[in-house]
Amino acid sequence: MTDLTAATDDMRCGFYAIIGAPNAGKSTLLNSLVGAKVAIVTHKVQTTRTRITGIGMFEDTQMVFIDTPGIFEPKRRLDRAMVSAAWQGAEDAETTVLMIDAKKGITDDVKRIVESLQENNHKAILVLNKIDLIKRETLLALTQELNESGVFSGTFMISALKGNGVHDLKAHLASLAPKGPWMYPEDQISDVTMRNLAAEITREKVFLRLHEELPYATTVETEKWEERKDGSVKIEQVIHVLRDTQKGIVIGKSGSMLKTIGQMAREEMEEAFDCRVHLFLHVRVSERWADDRSVYQDMGLEFVD
Repeated sequence: MTDLTAATDDMRCGFYAIIGAPNAGKSTLLNSLVGAKVAIVTHKVQTTRTRITGIGMFEDTQMVFIDTPGIFEPKRRLDRAMVSAAWQGAEDAETTVLMIDAKKGITDDVKRIVESLQENNHKAILVLNKIDLIKRETLLALTQELNESGVFSGTFMISALKGNGVHDLKAHLASLAPKGPWMYPEDQISDVTMRNLAAEITREKVFLRLHEELPYATTVETEKWEERKDGSVKIEQVIHVLRDTQKGIVIGKSGSMLKTIGQMAREEMEEAFDCRVHLFLHVRVSERWADDRSVYQDMGLEFVD
């Protein structure tokens, strides 16, 4: 582990916010930049709800990436809290990366984000994702139209899923970092607590198995975390759903779906935590969990009216 107090002249440390509309591929990019899985990735829109910090290295540069929730037109309290967290992430970072799904192009959400950057005189680096899914002529036209906004200081075309172009993007971002000591130990890849990471892992498995049947308003809470003498950990979690019908979907026939979700989550937790995990899942109907102030605190979100 690196001594954070022993800074050298070659050390650099930069902070970067990754913003964009829902499902632009921000979490996939974060995991690729860090070189490890620190954010969950599903088919579900608005999967990321909190600011997740991922820490990557590029030569002597420590890169602190803030993966933010997707920015969209908020309608509910949870929506407003997520969008607020995304913009706050952009304010806190030295460099803002706006990621756009090239296949979807300039959607209403993208227009609002670009306009907000313009209004606040906020520069960003444009990252066009999923370039392998559209024609070159379309991509070039999209790039030109976006750059006419005057917001972007650089443009990168990538496939976050396949890794194409990510190395060049990372090298460029590293070159922007100011000289200074690292903020985290060299081997740390995230500031997410293990309790929260465990909840995120289970939430990912719920959405991967049931993304067609469940609304994104489903959440997972780690209620108990007990480290045992044999080195294993006992974890008790609650999957909050909005209605009884959703509870039945999560549990499945004779508990089969809940068992599958639990097995998938436990296996990933054991790999992430490098220990044996005893996971116990419960499903609870919580119609108003999205109005519970303590839930927002656990997620690191501001409780907004």
